[in-house]
Amino acid sequence: MDAAVVLEGITKSFPGIVANDDVNLTVESGEIHAICGENGAGKSTLMKILYGMQPPDEGRIVVEGREVSFSSPRDAIAAGIGMVHQHFMLADNLTVLENVILGAEPTHRGVIDFQAARDHLTEVGEAYGLTIDPNDLAETLEIGERQRVEIIKVLFRGARILILDEPTAVLVPQEVEELFRNLRELRAQGQTIIFIDHKLDEVLAIADSITVLRRGKTVATVKPDDVTARDLAELMVGSELPTPETRESTVTDEVVLEVHDLHAADEEGNPRVRGVSFILHKGEILGVAGVEGNGQSELVEAILGITPVTSGSIRFAGEDITEWPVRRIREAGVGYIPEDRHRRGLLLPAPVWENDMLGHQTQEPFVKRGFWIDNKAATKHAAKVMEDFDVRAPGVNVGVHALSGGNQQKLIVGREMSADLKALIAAHPTRGIDVGAQSAVWEDLKEARRDGLAVVLISADLEELIGLSDRLLVILRGEIVADLDPSTVTPRGLGAYMTGATD
Repeated sequence: MDAAVVLEGITKSFPGIVANDDVNLTVESGEIHAICGENGAGKSTLMKILYGMQPPDEGRIVVEGREVSFSSPRDAIAAGIGMVHQHFMLADNLTVLENVILGAEPTHRGVIDFQAARDHLTEVGEAYGLTIDPNDLAETLEIGERQRVEIIKVLFRGARILILDEPTAVLVPQEVEELFRNLRELRAQGQTIIFIDHKLDEVLAIADSITVLRRGKTVATVKPDDVTARDLAELMVGSELPTPETRESTVTDEVVLEVHDLHAADEEGNPRVRGVSFILHKGEILGVAGVEGNGQSELVEAILGITPVTSGSIRFAGEDITEWPVRRIREAGVGYIPEDRHRRGLLLPAPVWENDMLGHQTQEPFVKRGFWIDNKAATKHAAKVMEDFDVRAPGVNVGVHALSGGNQQKLIVGREMSADLKALIAAHPTRGIDVGAQSAVWEDLKEARRDGLAVVLISADLEELIGLSDRLLVILRGEIVADLDPSTVTPRGLGAYMTGATD
């Protein structure tokens, strides 16, 4: 049987960067093939080329024994390739059925044939063990269910080869187990799966083969039985697998942030934070665990003044900041690593140096004579952040849109960690970055904690939460439902609290 995918000598360059340098990859039919690599290694570019989103400068693409040349994702879909992106693309106001058929609507006499679509969706779901109610609104779905719909969408279009980009990034352990059961069922039915992931234990658990990329080149293709997570980490970044574990306490008695009986609503006025209270001390990392959509986003944005507080109070460094605007809160010394770097953290068309001062542009070293931007100082600061936090870009003047997602994230982390802060609100600070960069961010947080920084940490990586936090809160449906000791809780136990399985 022909291999599902063969990429030979794939080369792709952008101004100042060689993203793929003579990459070779063979994915056998009916296997789960993982692709690992640090940020900037070329994984995303390679998959965009395979999915028709970008043309290669050089090289051949062979799909199921036939050489192909794709000019758009439509060509790739026609060839039997589907892609599930890391950021889901569902329309919340549509049903599952409407989301699945969007752009591929079956028609009868010029009208959408919903019954035929429903029948086909049911067939696909039953065939691959991915059943879901087609009448459910997308906005009512849990994260794992949303991902299931995304997979059904590509299968509905006849995909035989599935590309999954960071599919476990927002899932709790129980949802990861369910996803892996689905993937094994897909493989048993003859589907081929290309799986991009940074979590090496997951890669070893699910993959039949693993290809490692480093700096745009193919380093190795190995079998899971022949390597350990440490071996993969060394292939990826030349170092051992890091750990977030920290147990020395630096917590002081000084209260930095106090949230009392806080209530807040979303943009539509729906209650999302219900009576949340906690105290954060100098030198403490307070972890907040919760399945996405349970109010943690609104909690973060209420603390920062982005979302109005319905009732309750927020005190920072002894002052009531409940009604303060965002700028005043930021200038008082509250840092922010947002969960959505594109929506809240960056101006994508703007250069690196401008993005490096976002949120701090009214403070030194970015201003002179009170309000003028000091371009020289700003570019110098950006260059230092790039060096200190390993942000890989051709220079400080390149647009941030040209950076990989991981390097965009490292720029945000560097921007905030290099500022003069008393507290840091860090929402998913290591999402989308490789094992080496993840280790660096962990060390930055630990060092800042030792120096007295107070941190509220929100993460979907439960080992990160458990390893870094001095104390763990669990938020469910907008309420704090547990206050846990990280030294005794397990990822599975934490996941049970997050999903309400302990009720």
